[in-house]
Amino acid sequence: MAMELRARKCTLLVICVAVFSVLTGSTKGQTIAPIFIFGDSTLDVGTNNHVADCSSRADHPYNGIDYPGSQATGRFSNGLNTADTIVQLLGGYHISPLPYLALVEDGSNFTREILHGVNFASGGAGLSKVTGQKFGRVVSMEEQVQQFATVRGNITALLGESKGDRLLQKSMYIFSIGSNDIMEYLFSPLKTMTPEQFVINLTDAYAIHLKNLYSMGARKFGILSIPPIGCCPFARFVSNGTCSNETNDLASACHTSFESLMKNMSSTLEGFKYSLVNTYNMTMTVITQKIGNHKFSFYLQMPTYSTSAISLVSRGFKDVVSACCADKTPFGLSECLKGVHLCKYRDDYLFWDAFHPTEKASKLAATVVVSSQDPAFVSPINFGSLRKA
Repeated sequence: MAMELRARKCTLLVICVAVFSVLTGSTKGQTIAPIFIFGDSTLDVGTNNHVADCSSRADHPYNGIDYPGSQATGRFSNGLNTADTIVQLLGGYHISPLPYLALVEDGSNFTREILHGVNFASGGAGLSKVTGQKFGRVVSMEEQVQQFATVRGNITALLGESKGDRLLQKSMYIFSIGSNDIMEYLFSPLKTMTPEQFVINLTDAYAIHLKNLYSMGARKFGILSIPPIGCCPFARFVSNGTCSNETNDLASACHTSFESLMKNMSSTLEGFKYSLVNTYNMTMTVITQKIGNHKFSFYLQMPTYSTSAISLVSRGFKDVVSACCADKTPFGLSECLKGVHLCKYRDDYLFWDAFHPTEKASKLAATVVVSSQDPAFVSPINFGSLRKA
């Protein structure tokens, strides 16, 4: 009984310290407002490990082979993923905030951890509620927003409505989603709408989710648009070795539509701020130039939030078409499982598996996302400026 009482007192002390640090501003010059992350497998850091009957999982080797301890954490990567690398450069984080479902499972840390951010992203998820059902069960964007509502309720209960709302308005909200919606639309045997209507519907769904978050206090939105998924190893295999123009055209059209949505929301919603990353342009530049020189060399050399975070991207990619971890079919199609072919030099590859980037690619992307002043890649401001806004 005495030990239990001491444990409760210790937990209460930790929570009080966390609350005090939030209420008293910054530490070592860095903002401490939380970062909340939403999306699909590009940002998932282990959500699906906690989803029963979900087959879209990465909690097995060779995933995580370059993560500390060679641990398969649920990231679809050889090491860190894009969620990790972005928050590292934004400051105040070593890796991504923990998954919401992991915090729920270990309730002892829930109250303390949510004050420093939460990752809701789920591999296989989409903007549409029905996207990802082929994986059994994933956490849709709609459900991720509902989970945030629970987090918001806990934060305002802990800090009070006024202080809680101010904290949430200072926080940053990062999104990467839509690729799975496109893939499922294109591979559906029965298309019930034109590509133009699909883009409109997808944008409308995005608007609903963002407005729901805005109504709960979100003000700073960092959007990673859909990359040229028609150039991933899976799409190349289907398209006989070339990028799928049909897939890429949809991804590019979505960026244009998302850009119009962001401009509209920023002009009609008071306090709405955003940074929109043209992931399509950024990735196509990598693919067509095999970076390490030319336009992106600037980002590899410039002083930024953390020079150590970009040290691993000083060399260009040697392979931008095939998967590092896959079977030996052309381009590599299989899931990354122990026993399949694993490339020796992961930093030479853009793609880790048939769909996802390597850690090196994620670090390069984060450097551009956070620091770029080039409107071809990010506009109207970069993530670093949005964080400080």
